[in-house]
Amino acid sequence: MRLEFLPGAAADAQSTGRASRDGQLNRSSSLTGAAVAMLLLSGCASAPMTRGGSLASYDNLTQSDGLLAKSLVRVNKDDVLAAKTIHIVPATFSQGASPTLSQEQRKLVANAIDRSLCVGLSERLQVVALDQPADLTAYARVTQAAPTDEVAAGASKVVGILPTALGAGVPVPVPRLPVGLGSLTVEAEVRDPASRQQAAMIWARGANSFTSSPMVSSAGDAYELASSFSDDFSKLVVTGSTPFGKPPDLPSFDKIGASFGGKPK
Repeated sequence: MRLEFLPGAAADAQSTGRASRDGQLNRSSSLTGAAVAMLLLSGCASAPMTRGGSLASYDNLTQSDGLLAKSLVRVNKDDVLAAKTIHIVPATFSQGASPTLSQEQRKLVANAIDRSLCVGLSERLQVVALDQPADLTAYARVTQAAPTDEVAAGASKVVGILPTALGAGVPVPVPRLPVGLGSLTVEAEVRDPASRQQAAMIWARGANSFTSSPMVSSAGDAYELASSFSDDFSKLVVTGSTPFGKPPDLPSFDKIGASFGGKPK
């Protein structure tokens, strides 16, 4: 029996095959992304979107969540992008943010926020002293900081070194124990010289078993998450748009230098 194909049938068959393979690859990529998200979230502490009453306004905040962080944001893009200079008011804790953290631990977390804000905001803006005029002023307040369980964090560090102790030939990543994870919630804004809010964010994120380092301190996770908050808020102000839903940017040379102790520009 002889099979005959109509003109163009072979090309159509090849095109259909490619489309099928492309569809399978897209579905596979989507499933992989969903699996990674589920894996991360399965070992992630929850963080409430606590309000501390420090923002000039809570109106018109829009939900904009990342893979690990939750947030509400608002930004006047044109006004923010027109700014050239900025003050950074030292970060504070609301009164009931974390009664279990000591005053010294709160200072460490607040300082981590301030340092990271200075580095992040200086990507586009000139950070000036509070006694000098500036186009914008940044404020941040910690409204919630769940403590890290020091016993669980210590156990995670012990588990993490076992592959090395047992003579594993290659590094073996060991997830952190998904218990006793801390979290952090921060609200922040930038205001113009007339005290009008030009950008605002309420940000919440919990530590997770896969990307958070186990620090044997009740403030360990809050301290580590402080820089994550500052990175996200800085991007909101520097770009005039939400930091979420975009591919990650490579850090500039100035930012890399500042992270190693260099002076932000």
